[in-house]
Amino acid sequence: MNKSSFSRRDFLRLLGLGSGAVAFNSLISACQPFLQNAPIVPISTHLPPSIAVTSAPHAPLEFSLRAIQGEVSILPGAPTRVWQYQPTLISGEASALQTLPGSYLGPILHAWRGQTIRARLENEISEPTILHWHGLRIPEQADGHPRYAINTGETYDYEFPVLNRAGTYWIHPHPHQRTGAQAYYWMACLFIVHDDEEQAAGLPDGEFDVPLIIQDRMFDTQNQLVYLASMMDSMTGFLGNVVLVNGQPNFILPVAARPYRLRLLNGSNARVYKLAYSDNTPLTVIATDGGLLAAPLQRNYVTLAPGERIELWIDFSRVGAGGTVKLVSLEFASGSGGMMGGGMSAGVPQGIPFDVMTFSVERDSADRPTLPPVLSAPNFYNAESAVNRNAPRRFEFAMQGMVGTINGMQFGMDDVTDYETVKLGDLEFWEFANVAGGGMGMGMMGGMAQPHPVHVHGVQFKIISRQIDRAYRNEYSTLSDGFVDDGWKDTVLVLPGETVQVLVRFEDYAGLYLYHCHNLEHEDGGMMRNYKVVS
Repeated sequence: MNKSSFSRRDFLRLLGLGSGAVAFNSLISACQPFLQNAPIVPISTHLPPSIAVTSAPHAPLEFSLRAIQGEVSILPGAPTRVWQYQPTLISGEASALQTLPGSYLGPILHAWRGQTIRARLENEISEPTILHWHGLRIPEQADGHPRYAINTGETYDYEFPVLNRAGTYWIHPHPHQRTGAQAYYWMACLFIVHDDEEQAAGLPDGEFDVPLIIQDRMFDTQNQLVYLASMMDSMTGFLGNVVLVNGQPNFILPVAARPYRLRLLNGSNARVYKLAYSDNTPLTVIATDGGLLAAPLQRNYVTLAPGERIELWIDFSRVGAGGTVKLVSLEFASGSGGMMGGGMSAGVPQGIPFDVMTFSVERDSADRPTLPPVLSAPNFYNAESAVNRNAPRRFEFAMQGMVGTINGMQFGMDDVTDYETVKLGDLEFWEFANVAGGGMGMGMMGGMAQPHPVHVHGVQFKIISRQIDRAYRNEYSTLSDGFVDDGWKDTVLVLPGETVQVLVRFEDYAGLYLYHCHNLEHEDGGMMRNYKVVS
């Protein structure tokens, strides 16, 4: 059976999957890295289609993704059973599909702004699934709403134009109550968009443009994945005890003594990372979820929540050939009793410091591309044009007992209220409030304050302001300097006691879309709602 509102395609040839990796050194020091690093293939043409720039169009990119069960070697000993996406390129440039040999992750897809995407999902796992194109501005039928989930043996076809500016987006499953499990068993891949504006910036490309997908996992003594190891995992979000980068523990990335572009995705189910370099050099940030910033900025550390992406510029010539530098996650306050995201989990609690990966400078290089002072023109919205500038829509995310809610409601497949209905073309202020301490948490558990990374489907938004309740100010201060609110976003971390105001325009398509907490266990537990765009 084939489910789709789009055209059907026959698919031709099958390609392999890909990887690279990382881990908690102190927790799995006996684990040896399984190193295979595939170069990032540069795009061959410099004439992309663009919404802002007239140029020669690219032919449509057409491919399939088979959701399959497989095995991959991650730790020494027995292979690990996983679910994964196996790609087939049908038409388009060969460089549009990059594989990372030896990993469950992949592929990495490269597209151009204005290009038409045609894709088929083939479900060969044992339960319903559907694809969500995280961060993309696409039609409702292509967005991956759970009501479009397909059963084993079925297919679903997608067709849409790429409206987004150049940036790092990603693809992951989105079935009702099984998003966390399916993403945990490693169905995920990057979707990288290019455009003329990005090319004009002259940033590192090819093998010097490196994606880094950070995830935490837990394994049993037979190297098999352990998921929801305790009752608290469902309530607080799953936290592992091994960190992987691009699918491998203790990841070491060989680099040259020259500048690199790093594309980081927090692909974990619930873990928040406080990322820094081990030598205390500030991080130079060049992009967020929705693409390049107007100009580079520096942070001593970057706070990265599940679903968020960040792009960094780093020049390894400062380290020199033969040297190393680590990417680490620093300590931060994790709530009363360690309950901000998992105090009774079997995994490592939030806020514990650990190593993420190592950069090993293995060769000199004469290449010294410079970082431009201006990167892009983000063209942010004019707040004065918002239709509700004096009365923002407010959405309260709260744990009520064992249940996560938004404005006191849980997810219903077709449920949408008048308050959750917006008009196509309107610009609005929305507020996301983390109502900490509700339900049984504060009284029975010593503080159930949990972070909520809020994701809105089908749009990109601009963060306007943050306010923090005085009772949570001390804990907040251990992460807040790492926020990067200067660019386009589709996911924003809302900490306990915090209210974040964003400006968003519903400019592309009418239809039913989702907004939810991107702590995937919270999402599966009902902290998700529909919003409707009407014309």
